[in-house]
Amino acid sequence: MNLWRDIKGTLQAYAVTFSYLFRKPTTIQYPEERRTPAPRYRARMVLTRDPDGGERCVACHLCSAACPVDCISMQAAEAPDGRRYAAWFRINFARCIFCGLCAEACPTLAIQMSPEYEICKRDPLSLVYEKEDLLIGDGGKDNDYNFYRHAGIGVVNPRGGNADEYGPVDPGALVP
Repeated sequence: MNLWRDIKGTLQAYAVTFSYLFRKPTTIQYPEERRTPAPRYRARMVLTRDPDGGERCVACHLCSAACPVDCISMQAAEAPDGRRYAAWFRINFARCIFCGLCAEACPTLAIQMSPEYEICKRDPLSLVYEKEDLLIGDGGKDNDYNFYRHAGIGVVNPRGGNADEYGPVDPGALVP
């Protein structure tokens, strides 16, 4: 009984191998032919801009907190109009595992994953990308999203000045 089961198991494995023996191989000649990745493919990260042309990153450090290998670092700064931005932003692609957790954690959609997968270099220090290397000219996958207009922060309109907001409440008026 066990002998027959072992023979059957061995023959099934050979049958699978034999069926692939006569199929045409699906080899892609890589440098000449490039494979088109799936739409949800996660490769190199980029920093996007809002529709007004400003940087979307507000240096909230959520991406660096979500990164399991700690390859993202940044320094927060504030513009004269009150808008926060990243004074410097750095990603070490030699350590990055391209998990996409930073893009999911970003509340402003500043970090997005691009389908660019050819970032191999010999020198590991050349895989450290600064903010200037990561910034692209458009909004990436969502060009119309503007964090400051959506969140109602006082940089665009005064607090409570948006159509879907109430004005500021005076706490003294709430006391009986």
